[in-house]
Amino acid sequence: MQQIFKGTARLADVASRSWPRVAVSLVAACTVLAGCASASDVTTADKSGTFVVSASATGGRLAWARAHKRAVSEANDYCESRGMQTSLGMEHTEGIEALQQQASVIRFECHPKL
Repeated sequence: MQQIFKGTARLADVASRSWPRVAVSLVAACTVLAGCASASDVTTADKSGTFVVSASATGGRLAWARAHKRAVSEANDYCESRGMQTSLGMEHTEGIEALQQQASVIRFECHPKL
């Protein structure tokens, strides 16, 4: 009976020493997942000179904000790569529940820099 108890004590000792590492790993993984947003490629819209980009994010109340920020960033990068500036147009959003995927679809144009 004492032999079983000693093994359990050793297991508890190992678990208590590794717990901080496990907790830090879990927090890091959740942070990374919560902060992710993905974007589509920029496509040409039906109107000449107008483009569309969409982005989506999941994980919490600020998912829409991350999706919006990523879509705007993609639009800015697209115009900047052509030596132009972004002129944002309409935005369409999808998803209203906190744990649901949130999306932002932005129509924009690129104009010469002033």
